Amino acid sequence: MASACSPQASTQTALPSGATVFKTIPYAFILPEILCGAWVWILVAATSVSFPLLQGWVMYVSLTSCIISLLLLLIYLFGLHRNSENWKVLDSLYHGATAILYMSAAVLQANATIRSEFGPNSPLYYQLNTAASFFAFITTFLYILHAFSIYYQ
Repeated sequence: MASACSPQASTQTALPSGATVFKTIPYAFILPEILCGAWVWILVAATSVSFPLLQGWVMYVSLTSCIISLLLLLIYLFGLHRNSENWKVLDSLYHGATAILYMSAAVLQANATIRSEFGPNSPLYYQLNTAASFFAFITTFLYILHAFSIYYQ
């Protein structure tokens, strides 16, 4: 007897691996998420961190999500996911949760930027904090795009 494949199984999208990760939406967002998140971490670390409670959370979120996203990118590049559908769920949950965490970090960084405007060494640190706030909101937007595009895929 010949086995017939169901039409639903053939239309199911395969998870990318190798260089196709950089050509497939939403997985192409991972590298910009890593780069923008690294800029947030570098820019906050370059300031005097005048508000450790606020900017400590920003540094924690940016560094942790950068490392986890890098690991996720490596898993997709080397094909360690073995095309399992559980990775789509994990990827969507991770990027959704990280988008929420990054939004809180971006708001706290914007607060630190406003508060650093009139502090000591204000011109230099204000510009660094402004750039960190900008990249934090851009990174938040990238994580939101990634989470929603996986969800609607």
